[in-house]
Amino acid sequence: MHRFFVDSKNVSDEEVRITGSDVNHIKNVLRMKQGDKFYVSDGDITDVTCEITEINSDEVIAKIIEEHENTELASRIVLFQGLPKSDKMELIIQKATELGVSKVVPVAMKRCVVKLDEKKAANKKKRYEAIALSAAKQSKRSVVPEIGDVLTYKNALKEAESLDVCIVPYEAAKGMEETREIISNIKKGQSIGIFIGPEGGFDEAEIEEALSFGFKPISLGRRILRTETAGLTMLSILMFNLED
Repeated sequence: MHRFFVDSKNVSDEEVRITGSDVNHIKNVLRMKQGDKFYVSDGDITDVTCEITEINSDEVIAKIIEEHENTELASRIVLFQGLPKSDKMELIIQKATELGVSKVVPVAMKRCVVKLDEKKAANKKKRYEAIALSAAKQSKRSVVPEIGDVLTYKNALKEAESLDVCIVPYEAAKGMEETREIISNIKKGQSIGIFIGPEGGFDEAEIEEALSFGFKPISLGRRILRTETAGLTMLSILMFNLED
């Protein structure tokens, strides 16, 4: 069944109103008709099945026939991703969305090869948001993850200060025993930040700065993971530990 995200103001106790580009998609792409059903999420707490009652030129009206449990993790997880080369960020956003991430923040780090000016960054963000929306629909998310602006490393650290726990997968971190202890101590409901370096890894000064903010370095094993693998591995581990 298809899923659409709507503004909460378009959801009442009995019906949902679909507006904008989704109207054309429902009418002319999916060719849905009166009586057809679909899922609706308002990006917060509403997650329902609806049945189309009316299709107009500028809106689709559907009655709510069933409410569902929200599919989101109990914890808010923010992925701070060092800017990777080529289209790797698109893959990271797609898969991170499937794994339950709440927000993805691209971060310009010392060893990043990619440099984005303001115009390029704005265009990339629009593309990333479209990927997050598509992945959220496919994976039956109740919320579309937020895509942050590209931040400097210092500004990313400052943004992460408000989170309960911040972890940094790092090849020089201590063994798996300490990593398991750190992960097991993360409680459901805590907000979590994950910092992932670019292809060249973290600069040592960046790690020292993260530690000064109280971040916890962890190991992901004896193998070196690619930047597009490390964050997804960490999200998978957290999802396994935090999923109800």
